[in-house]
Amino acid sequence: MDRRDRIRLQSDVLIVGGGAAGVATAVTAARQGLKVTLVERYGFCGGGAVAGLSGTVCGLYAATDDRSAPPEQVVFGFADEFCRRLDALGGLSAPMPYGKTFTRVHDPLIWRETADSFLREAGVEVIFHAVATGVRGEGDRIEGLEIWTKEGPVDAQAGIVVDASGDADVVALAGLPSFIGDNGSVQNPTMIFRLMGVDVARFKAEYGEDTIMPERISELIRRKDNLGEYDLPRAKIWLFPTTRPGELLCNCTRVLGPDGRELNTLRWRDFTDAEFEGRRQMREYARFFRDNLAGCENSFVNDTGVQVGVRQTRQLSGVARLMNADVVAGTKSREGIARSPWPIELHTGEKPRVEWLLDDYYEVPFGCFVPERGEGLLAAGRCLSAEHEAVASARVTAQCFAYGHAVGHAAALAVREKISARAISGVDLRAILDGDGARLG
Repeated sequence: MDRRDRIRLQSDVLIVGGGAAGVATAVTAARQGLKVTLVERYGFCGGGAVAGLSGTVCGLYAATDDRSAPPEQVVFGFADEFCRRLDALGGLSAPMPYGKTFTRVHDPLIWRETADSFLREAGVEVIFHAVATGVRGEGDRIEGLEIWTKEGPVDAQAGIVVDASGDADVVALAGLPSFIGDNGSVQNPTMIFRLMGVDVARFKAEYGEDTIMPERISELIRRKDNLGEYDLPRAKIWLFPTTRPGELLCNCTRVLGPDGRELNTLRWRDFTDAEFEGRRQMREYARFFRDNLAGCENSFVNDTGVQVGVRQTRQLSGVARLMNADVVAGTKSREGIARSPWPIELHTGEKPRVEWLLDDYYEVPFGCFVPERGEGLLAAGRCLSAEHEAVASARVTAQCFAYGHAVGHAAALAVREKISARAISGVDLRAILDGDGARLG
């Protein structure tokens, strides 16, 4: 029991999680004149993009087999606005090849500062170093949250609560329907790190512009691992030159438990084991790069993610669900409030599987963010209602910005009109988003 006095806080919109989706939700709702509070467990925003050091803004551009084609941007709205400011501050690379599409690498420090500027300009009340510990309300109606802070417990009341935790934490606290991966199996986490002291010009001259390393590097990894010279459980790796001189962003680890088990970071023991194992693997891959890759002879590890990168955990069970087939077929919907051209990326085994959607995109319906049961709650971000393989496409940064943009407008509508979030039409919301630069058509 916490015997400290309770702090009372009233908001129109209360958001848990300051990743791309949470920031977009908060800024969008606050711009509608609402009182918005954002709760974030770290001392900065960014979520998986910053704390997990995913380091790239994926999902902006269409994929194609035409390697001579320039980047074709298909996602706009808040994602585009955030990227433009990030770019103006020197924190975002030009589009760089990533297989059949393009991605952009960001500076995690400038990402934090960019989020700070958006939130402060919009007048969002931000509570850093805080976590939700319970829900307030009657039955399935959520009217606020119990928040833990160093100062003491906060009784936070709100017109609507948005779960942008990434892990559907509020959904779980409320006992609302959810599910985990493919019958409980989720994509394994990864420890991303930054390697400095790299001769990037030599590196690119040897291996090309594509940030997905060529098969000859995968074969070298397999051979060295089989000989016992290194412990390298993943052979297909991605190395991104960053906005900083002499630096690569390294997405290459495959984090398993010490007993070889697949890890689910919803479990505290798995999350802890992932941190230990991730840092151990980071050193092995860094040693391999230094010993074997052109331009990396004098390289050293600059930093790792604040936490292991989490790809998938718990999903909301929504009134709609994004299906695997929708992603592969490029399904469009009148209720669609976000586009995604990003491939399905399944990170299991030593080699991730990538399934491309070429010269097309699919749309994510608004119902994927509305719980099938319960009032006063919306979700935003990678905990959307989606099948296992669909999440492997829909979870990336540009789409999370787009989800937050939509959910921020939906939350504002629900509060201003005093209506249930489930009464909001995705068709109407799509029109509002187009009026706010989303270019959904």
